[in-house]
Amino acid sequence: MVVDDEVDLEPLIRQKFRKQIRTGEYDFVFAHNGLEALASLIEFPDIGIILSDINMPEMDGLTLLTKLKELKNPSLKTVIVSAYGDMENIRVAMNRGAFDFLTKPINFDDLEITINKTLEETLIQRKALHEHDQLISIRHDLNVAREIQQGILPKTFPPFPNRTDFEIFANMVAAKEVGGDFYDFFMIDNDRLGFVIGDVSGKGIPAAIFMAVSRTLIRATGLKGMPAGECMHYANNLLCNESVSCMFVTVFYGIMNMKTGEMEYANAGHNPPYILKKDGTIEMVPTTGDIILGCFEDQPFKSEKVILSPGDGVLLFTDGVTEAFNKADEVYGDPRLESLLQTMKDFSAEKIVMTIADDVNTYAMGVAQSDDITLLSLKYNG
Repeated sequence: MVVDDEVDLEPLIRQKFRKQIRTGEYDFVFAHNGLEALASLIEFPDIGIILSDINMPEMDGLTLLTKLKELKNPSLKTVIVSAYGDMENIRVAMNRGAFDFLTKPINFDDLEITINKTLEETLIQRKALHEHDQLISIRHDLNVAREIQQGILPKTFPPFPNRTDFEIFANMVAAKEVGGDFYDFFMIDNDRLGFVIGDVSGKGIPAAIFMAVSRTLIRATGLKGMPAGECMHYANNLLCNESVSCMFVTVFYGIMNMKTGEMEYANAGHNPPYILKKDGTIEMVPTTGDIILGCFEDQPFKSEKVILSPGDGVLLFTDGVTEAFNKADEVYGDPRLESLLQTMKDFSAEKIVMTIADDVNTYAMGVAQSDDITLLSLKYNG
């Protein structure tokens, strides 16, 4: 937009830039003072450059600059025009936000160079603003995705307040806004509790989507009451059909019989849990040697069993716990976790989870979390 009260300027500019106007490279809007310029901005919001004289009736160029600054549009650039030697006004204009200046009489070759330079800066600013808006939109979507993901996971504890034969507690802290870890638990019938923990490969929204699919399939399959190995076999076949970009998930799925203390389980490539004995000793749950879910269709999965006595518990966790790093680039590791577990005699399920989470956080103090951290503790009271 050209803002100048000299009526002869419009035909001169149209003649000078006729080729660019004809090809659509440039498009000019003309105003005769600052008030008309502000009105034209409303009518033509895509204007990127304003070429403005200083001395004009009704609203001069310096006042216009002040008004333009109030719009807070960094992609709108103003080139001020003043008489040669009028450095005082030029200095005021630059202080009020002018991008560049020209002197009268206007050299049209210099004007073209200035317009091209200013236009380049305007396009850079617009691209940056567009990318900024995209980032804000992505951030909003991630926050919504985080709320959805957190809504999927059980978060009301105790989940079965009328049950005294067991207690269960779980917690997940995602490394990003959304993560790929998950946990779940559900009553299969009055005596059997199904519980699961999983870790999807990758991070972010793709992992979160695959996590939601995995959790839903395992829950729906587990509620049918089939053995743990068969549940993993069925879920794996379904996930193989859903898996994209070579995504997979490690899973430990257990079925706890509250009458007998028998824990039937299947381990699909996940970290083996620990059994916390009533006397304070710990044991690692024997692995079943089975592979991850989502990669190889029609794979068999074994069901194994261990017996828990009243007062025993089991701790499930993802590798975000043992693979947390400190400032010295040292890993948290299984030995530290095992030593901590041996101090947890008579701890409640909630206290076990929160104590480990606090210890990992303390260990990694000052180091950004690189992986999701998820813990599930089940205590069998008998």
